[in-house]
Amino acid sequence: MIERYSRPAMKRVWSDQNKFDKWLEVEIAVCDAWSELGTIPRESVSKIKLARCNSRRMEELLKETRHDMTAFLGAVSESLGEESRFLHLGLTSSDVMDTALSLQMVEAAELLDRDIEELISALAHRAMEHKYTVMIGRTHGVHAEPITFGLKLAVWVEEMRRNRLRLAEARKAIAVGKISGVVGTYATVPPEIEQRVCRKLKLQPAPVSSQVLQRDRHAQFVTALAIIASSLEKFATEVRGLQRTETREVEEPFNAGQTGSSAMPHKRNPELCERICGLARLLRGYAVTAMENIALWHERDISHSSAERVILPDSCLAVDYCLAIFTSVIQGLQVYPKKMKQDVGLTRGLIFSQRVMLALIEKGLSRQNAYELVQRNAMRSWKGNKNLLSLLKADPEVAAVLPPAELEPLFDYDYYLRYVDEIFARLGLTEVQWKGGSWPGPRG
Repeated sequence: MIERYSRPAMKRVWSDQNKFDKWLEVEIAVCDAWSELGTIPRESVSKIKLARCNSRRMEELLKETRHDMTAFLGAVSESLGEESRFLHLGLTSSDVMDTALSLQMVEAAELLDRDIEELISALAHRAMEHKYTVMIGRTHGVHAEPITFGLKLAVWVEEMRRNRLRLAEARKAIAVGKISGVVGTYATVPPEIEQRVCRKLKLQPAPVSSQVLQRDRHAQFVTALAIIASSLEKFATEVRGLQRTETREVEEPFNAGQTGSSAMPHKRNPELCERICGLARLLRGYAVTAMENIALWHERDISHSSAERVILPDSCLAVDYCLAIFTSVIQGLQVYPKKMKQDVGLTRGLIFSQRVMLALIEKGLSRQNAYELVQRNAMRSWKGNKNLLSLLKADPEVAAVLPPAELEPLFDYDYYLRYVDEIFARLGLTEVQWKGGSWPGPRG
């Protein structure tokens, strides 16, 4: 099941091979920049651009050096001749590692952006499909007033749009390079090299740095991912709640041959949504770790490094995975409009209490008096089996102000849904936008 939702592209971004490829890309870009300033011969750069890192040889060297950058440089140097002396000229390890890490994070952000776009599209399609599918709105888990299932999904569409903006801002924060030497003073590598390198790599030069890029950038990135995951958890929790046996207004996809329990053949569990909820907890923990990585000693220590080797790949992989799962859930979500309609009527008209109260106020009653009149009858309905309308008709204080001919029209579902079209239009969710879709017409 896990492999079904795995994304090879994201795995590639965080592979050792891609990491070392990025290191080499930075090293070559630096040599190229030095060459443009006349420090390295052009013919040497032409050969350096053919350099390769033998991963097996790097592993052998790492056992000896116990330093991945020196092992990397040793392996790359062995693929070159005397021009290898120009590698890493004036640099410190973090110049290469942090700039390359930014390239990886930008790649990951671009993949996640496409994932979010796919989910927004799926949500928008289902929102339009159920634009007029009436269901009960719930507050505190208790029936409130009618909404539509499409409106519920429209809220999610807009939230994912905000998450897409958050990711874009986080991508911008991390799309920076740092080629400034061991403590950020440019003593061994001039600012012009950094500018040229970053331009080649399509990054912005960090305006100022120490030995490292400052980790508030990385914390912003991981926090944005944690917020995205928390939104997905919110949506998944709603699906889980609506899938409860007592409610069963929606169900996540359940394929032929799938089993929900090893012991109980009848089970159809929302296990995909539960999986998302569990991973969201993990991601929020990673956000805390990312924030704790901001505080380093002086110009740099490496207390952040070991944690980042876990939290950065894992955060991107987990969010990529959760987005893939939830998009599939939305695309295949089973929706039961008849059950939704049935549940709207469960409370025998109690959901119209506010409208009756407002009508009484319009007739001249004080808000307190109107509230007490409606609540008195509502409590009788809760405790008995009579509907609210019949109780209100039989209440002489209510009948004296609202006769049946004026009371009965207040119990109308359409009243609550008359601005659905306007809300969807504000979100840009229209038939025109989604060309090729087959959308339902107005209700009725």
